[in-house]
Amino acid sequence: MRASRLPLIAVFLCAFAVSGCMRPAAPIASAYAAVDEPYRLDAGDRLRIVVYGQEGLTNTYTVDAGGAITMPLIGGVSARGLTPAELAAAVTARLKKNYLREPYVAAEVETYRPFFILGEVTAPGQYPYVPNMTVESAVAIAGGFTPRAQRDSMALTRTGGAGTQRATVPPATYLKPGDTIVIGERWF
Repeated sequence: MRASRLPLIAVFLCAFAVSGCMRPAAPIASAYAAVDEPYRLDAGDRLRIVVYGQEGLTNTYTVDAGGAITMPLIGGVSARGLTPAELAAAVTARLKKNYLREPYVAAEVETYRPFFILGEVTAPGQYPYVPNMTVESAVAIAGGFTPRAQRDSMALTRTGGAGTQRATVPPATYLKPGDTIVIGERWF
C-alpha cells in the first residue's frame, strides 16, 4: 500500500517544485485599464489658455515642476491634478475676483508631457505622448523590439493621485503621459 502512494507523492512534490519556479502573473491594476477618465495635468504639460477679449492674457503656458502655471495679473495658479476645464474655472475665478467683470477662459492641452521607454527596444528614450497610445505603439515609436526582447509583457510605472504604481502589463495596455515602460530581456 505504501509503495502505491509513493508515485503520487512524488508527482505532487514535482508539481509543487515546478510551480515555485513559475513567475506569478501580476494582476493588471485598474489604473492601467483603458478608461474614459478625464486627463489630469502635471509638470511638463504645455497648455493653450485663451481669455476671450484679452490678448495680453491669451498665451501658451507650461506647467512647471511645482505643478503651477504663471499668468500675468494673477500670478501662479496650481494646475497639478486638475483637468483642463477645472484649470479654466480656477483662472476664471482668479480673474473675476479683482481684474475682469465676466472673464471667459478656455484651456486645452497643446503638448502632453512625454513618456519614457527603456530596455530591449532599438532606441530607448523619451518620446512625445499621443492620445490613445498603447504600449505596443510606444515600442513601434522606439524602433521596435531588439532580438532579445520579452514581447508578451512589459513593466509599466505610472505616477498619479494614488502615488507611484508598477505593474506587469500586456502590449495592448493604454499609456498615459509621464508613464515609463521597461521592456525586459528574455532568457531564451
